[in-house]
Amino acid sequence: MLSHINETAEWLQSQLPRVPQVAIILGSGLGKLAESVEDATTISYHDIPHFPVSTVEGHAGNLICGRLGGKDVLLMSGRFHYYEGYSMKEVTFPIRVFHALGIRALLVSNAAGGTNPAFHIGDLMLITDHINMMPEHPLRGKNLPTGPRFPDMTHAYDPDLIQKALQIADEQQIKLRQGTYLATQGPTYETPSEYRLFRLLGADAVGMSTVPEIIVANHCGMKCLGISVITNVSQTASKVSHEEVKRAADAAQPVMTRLFKELIHQLPS
Repeated sequence: MLSHINETAEWLQSQLPRVPQVAIILGSGLGKLAESVEDATTISYHDIPHFPVSTVEGHAGNLICGRLGGKDVLLMSGRFHYYEGYSMKEVTFPIRVFHALGIRALLVSNAAGGTNPAFHIGDLMLITDHINMMPEHPLRGKNLPTGPRFPDMTHAYDPDLIQKALQIADEQQIKLRQGTYLATQGPTYETPSEYRLFRLLGADAVGMSTVPEIIVANHCGMKCLGISVITNVSQTASKVSHEEVKRAADAAQPVMTRLFKELIHQLPS
């Protein structure tokens, strides 16, 4: 595992024109943020040693290096999911590589279903905490030397980054919800009874990603921030499709792009 991480990081260092400061992971239907990256260098996942390949529609499968918000960023246009058949080690492999490259801040986005009855389709939710209901833990197995055997997750989502995001949202009049994200295995969307259960457990939104990456990033000592785009809500009786999720995520992208760009701009160099 360590040799693969180091080999991939060394290969990327030979390909990237600059050293990235921030990593960004884009979820379902959120790939258009990549169009805002300036002076971009694009590398297909197929070409990266030991890298998995995204198989989900709406995930481009490219690593993009460039400038965003005045900082050098490394952007994953498409992520990997446990439901695709990958192990948790494979799902979180890019995070290990980012750490080996020297990246210390991670921004994550996803499309999620809203369990909070106050939420509406198209809302942005700043993730303040999460509930992990996935069947495999990404740190299971031999502990890697990037962090302790039992990492603390009290502040899995960095309080300073959360406050910066809230301040930016207030200044730019962006409606930004806050809440707890619950992660399930997928790939089915939730039943009405599951929505009610997850709400009782304290979840404001539910999805099939993000938590594994955040756990490993915390194990590596990275500062994390997560935002969910609410693409469907529990109080509607209509069926949910991946196409509808992508449309809702696409509509929210301009606002999320503004928020991410300004947040990155305000990060210390």
